[in-house]
Amino acid sequence: MPPREPHAVPLHRDTLAVRLAVERSQYGENSEALYLTSGYVQPSAEASARRFAGEDEGYTYGRTGNPTVTSFEQRLAAMEGTEACLATASGMAAVMLMCFSLLKAGDHVIISRSMFGSTLKLIGTEFARFGVETTVVPQTDLAAWRAAVRPETRLLFAETPTNPLGEVCDIRALADLAHNAGALLAVDNCFATPVLQRPVERGADIVMHSGTKYLDGQGRVMAGALCASESMVREKFLPVQKNSGMVLSPFNAWVVLKGLETLDLRMKAQSAQALALAQWLESHPAVGRVYYPGLSSHPQHELAMRQMSGIGGAVLSFDVKAATAGQARQRAFHVLDALQVLSLCTNLGDTKTLCTHPASTSHGKLTEAQREAAGVSQGLIRVAVGLEHLDDIRADLLRGLETL
Repeated sequence: MPPREPHAVPLHRDTLAVRLAVERSQYGENSEALYLTSGYVQPSAEASARRFAGEDEGYTYGRTGNPTVTSFEQRLAAMEGTEACLATASGMAAVMLMCFSLLKAGDHVIISRSMFGSTLKLIGTEFARFGVETTVVPQTDLAAWRAAVRPETRLLFAETPTNPLGEVCDIRALADLAHNAGALLAVDNCFATPVLQRPVERGADIVMHSGTKYLDGQGRVMAGALCASESMVREKFLPVQKNSGMVLSPFNAWVVLKGLETLDLRMKAQSAQALALAQWLESHPAVGRVYYPGLSSHPQHELAMRQMSGIGGAVLSFDVKAATAGQARQRAFHVLDALQVLSLCTNLGDTKTLCTHPASTSHGKLTEAQREAAGVSQGLIRVAVGLEHLDDIRADLLRGLETL
């Protein structure tokens, strides 16, 4: 993993998002090159030996590094404000790599009960088989986080805003809590991206990304990343990745690398659409409640506005009104099945608006009690707002809402 080359002049993050990459090849390409290779020819046997021993910089094998992947890592690290970044095959691969690198039997982790369902299952169930204990706490209850700390606590892991209710935690407060306990704070920054918030500026040690979402921006490839200090990436994450193979393919890295160039514009435009849609949904008689950090009715609205650069993000959720859970599920399905323009799809971060029913998809493997604790009702619909005309988005949702 070659070091990032310093620029002759300091550049804004918007410029780094477009320009930062490894050095051009001898052909002088303007668009970053896609290096599709699994191996690298070495200049000499001695140079090869020194590279494999880690004494010299240089690429040796596709599982341990690739110039296209390095370009993506350098660019995302610069945007997040971290010293380094390590790319992975998916967002969940990033979570897996982080846990394998930092935890051992007897260690303790504290996570929010509002985190992504697969994250809850991976840390709370799979790693429990290897002797890692987990305490699940309410996302916004700082006292609960504090009460859960033990001498063996090594990691606090938060997602903010959360999926699908948009709950926001105080990153600075959790960072102080973790550091006072001798632990690390990791933050899933998937929903906000570095355009809206940079967790390391508020004390976080690790920033996790599912590049599948907004970093790509058009629903094309799977990708993940861990952003942290140079020492943590090189000494903790990289050795485990080399031995486990949780690497990002060069093609996927190239796609997400190009996605980063428009991330700022997309996030701001889609967030503006989401705010307008959330305000409209709040006034609809068939809607019980709207969950969106940009609304003044959101419980953590003021914190979100301070922490997320005054922008609420591009994802919202809403409950359809219903008398029972069974009826709520039926009514939510009716709204989704009536869609003619928007996509019924569990992904998010696309330029196309995507709608889903979290209780039967992303949170479908949780028990009903776990879903209720996380606030994910059977009547909840999540909308990841895209770039279609706002009138068309509203009209498509109306097809179902007006015929309940």
